[in-house]
Amino acid sequence: MQTLIVPLIADLPRLLNTSAANASWAITATLLAGAVATPVVGRLGDLYGKRRLLLISALLLAAGSVVCAPADSLTPMVIGRALQGVGMGVIPLGISIMRDVLPPQRLGSAMALMSSSLGVGGALGLPASALVAQHADWHVLFWAAAVLGVLVAVAVFLVVPESPAGATGRFDVVGAIGLSAGLVLLLLPVSKGGDWGWTSGTTLGMFAASAVVLLLWGWWELRTASPLVDLRTSSRRQVLLTNLASVVVGFAMYAMSLITPQLLQLPEATGYGLGQSMVAAGLWMAPGGLVMMAVSPLAARLSAGRGPKISLFTGAVVIACGYVLALGLSGSPWGILFYSAVISAGIGFAYAAMPALIMTAVPRSETAAANGLNSLMRAIGTSTSSAVIGVVLANMTMKLGPVVLPSEEGFRTGFVIGGGVAVLAALIVLLIPGRRAAATAGTASEIGSPRIEEPLPGSRAS
Repeated sequence: MQTLIVPLIADLPRLLNTSAANASWAITATLLAGAVATPVVGRLGDLYGKRRLLLISALLLAAGSVVCAPADSLTPMVIGRALQGVGMGVIPLGISIMRDVLPPQRLGSAMALMSSSLGVGGALGLPASALVAQHADWHVLFWAAAVLGVLVAVAVFLVVPESPAGATGRFDVVGAIGLSAGLVLLLLPVSKGGDWGWTSGTTLGMFAASAVVLLLWGWWELRTASPLVDLRTSSRRQVLLTNLASVVVGFAMYAMSLITPQLLQLPEATGYGLGQSMVAAGLWMAPGGLVMMAVSPLAARLSAGRGPKISLFTGAVVIACGYVLALGLSGSPWGILFYSAVISAGIGFAYAAMPALIMTAVPRSETAAANGLNSLMRAIGTSTSSAVIGVVLANMTMKLGPVVLPSEEGFRTGFVIGGGVAVLAALIVLLIPGRRAAATAGTASEIGSPRIEEPLPGSRAS
């Protein structure tokens, strides 16, 4: 769903009979809906059944695709893309169900593959959607997505058992409204700031409003008996630093996704573009998804043997090395394939480790909400990356005839930023408590917190 519309971006204004600025709402709607829905759906899953919410998410994804499929104007496209965004909660819900129903010896590798699928789906979806968009009516993309959504829902209904664990209390409606409003006020100017102007009154006003709303939301969450997000649990050092690392890793991942397709498709007359077609560019990037899938079992074994902190640190270091390679290998498709595979391997290690770090620090009754919050942190990272890299490429340009294009120096600056952010992620990971410290903290929190219903995995009490 994230890459489904990417091959259509340049043609969306013509296809939807609207302006380029308005057409971008087809992308922004999915981002905002996914960011808002993921933690909310996670909490609903903890309270009312994760399998039930998994089914609802898959059906909403299919429904959104059905709304988009016949669309020839902006309004139904935006509505449908927002419904697709609501379906993004399937990843944290799926990881949480795995903790409840799988035997311990299978849990690590299963979670690693599920978490890595965030990158795998995007990498494999890009060439598939490009192929359909180039050789068939673009509406076919959404009809196919609708069929896939229904198939996923049927498979979940037939195969996935209901999770036996569940949280107590009521759903925090006020907290859900407050978080939704704060996230929209934060992510909307991040996504549209380039169009509105980063110093415009609208952009700065929304950033200021988001700060106020999120502070009030935090005040409410700390005082309500059944919070949407348990901020006391989320402020534990292991959870807090893992979420912060998720923001930074999400930034580093998306920087490659923004830069590489442009390098592949820019005309050779620029001196650094490779002149590939849309389909060819997608195919050159597709192996990255296969690499993520291949390294996820390795990451699970490393997490089992040395701890998920080591896997996350390894992933951040590998991503940084990939960006260093990119500075020297971006002049050919094979070079791009190699460095993007290295970065993808690092992302696979990092994404595989994050849910393990989160779930060893939160009680079983809060796993879906905690994983939803972690997925939200990744989304904030990708949104910030889109804004920052977009500003860099928009301001470092060259002219090819009458056309203004990002310059080679702009792309190299993007690589440096991506590599620097990956190094920052590695430094953050070093601050995450090791196994023994986390176990001690987990045992102490069990004694003091009534919300924790069982010893944390890996703790001395366990």
